[in-house]
Amino acid sequence: MTDVSVPQQEQSSSREPRCRLGRRLKWRPTSSAHLAAAETRVLQHVKSKVERFYIPISNNRRVWTLKVDSPNPEALPIVLIHGFGAGVGFWLLNIDALAKHRAVYAFDVLGFGQSSRPKFGTDADAVEETFVNSIEEWREGVGLEKFILLGHSFGGFLASSYSIKHPDRVKHLILADPWGFPERTEEAAEEQRARIPVWMRAIGSILLRFNPLSPFRAAGPWGPKLVRRARPDLQAKFVDAFEDFTVIDYLYHCNAQPPSAEVAFSHLQIPYGFARNAMLPRMTQLREDVPITFIFGGDSWMDSRPGKQTKVLREESYVDVMYIPEAGHHVYADQPDKFNRKVVWVCNNVDRAHQSETMQTMETSI
Repeated sequence: MTDVSVPQQEQSSSREPRCRLGRRLKWRPTSSAHLAAAETRVLQHVKSKVERFYIPISNNRRVWTLKVDSPNPEALPIVLIHGFGAGVGFWLLNIDALAKHRAVYAFDVLGFGQSSRPKFGTDADAVEETFVNSIEEWREGVGLEKFILLGHSFGGFLASSYSIKHPDRVKHLILADPWGFPERTEEAAEEQRARIPVWMRAIGSILLRFNPLSPFRAAGPWGPKLVRRARPDLQAKFVDAFEDFTVIDYLYHCNAQPPSAEVAFSHLQIPYGFARNAMLPRMTQLREDVPITFIFGGDSWMDSRPGKQTKVLREESYVDVMYIPEAGHHVYADQPDKFNRKVVWVCNNVDRAHQSETMQTMETSI
């Protein structure tokens, strides 16, 4: 069930260079209305009552938001941050399980999905700060005080950066196969190259010169078919919810819009899949009382060693590292039931600890 305000997508201030092919393909079968409709179709799988709306932030920007109210007002809410090129609809296999216990919030990261698509700067620190500030402005807009923060992939990078800057807000940080943790060394780069499939390395070396999602747009009217052929693996992850191309079409419309965050991401990363400003050494900057749980896919190409390395760096803090067998990088979709059970278990423990802290505070003040 969905309760949705009608979105009106702003035009990006980014401009892709036009080529002869681009001039021939004067149209793409997408628009903000197409994206909104695709998201609505995806969320038909969700049985919970979903509200969707915009939260205004500074500079006339807006963050597209999904919310499910809590059956338990005592439980801490959970905030979900999606990965690169995704949107709130990709949590379709997780929302109901989480919403049985607490309020669920998700948002389209600034520059992705239905959120505003501004022009970012080129300095990596400034780009990261823009993302983090947009999350904090979003938090203020929805009125959350404290919450559990879960980020997947690039969303895990942003969740970590946010938690370093705003530790008072985060009661527990859950990182699902996070991107951007290990530092790039020649040895690490070779290991990373070996983990990435050959076809992905070949395409990746070409796309380093372009916006990574530009082929979806350059393909013009053939874009949807290109995505369907390129990502049958993603369709397979959601086959229990949709046997057709519903999720793949949503992916296409998310990424066929004018480029914004993908351009910003290009300033945050260096080959092959490393962050310019790696997150692992920065985990010492996270306040000691912020607990962390890593959840890795057992078969993911993402390097899982930073989980245990974070545990060593934060020896005075709570750090747990979990693995889900037969799950890849999209651990939340590859094994959704197992993933949901682990997240619910973590969140329930956080609730008990938070309630105990609250009781102690009340007893002290009496």
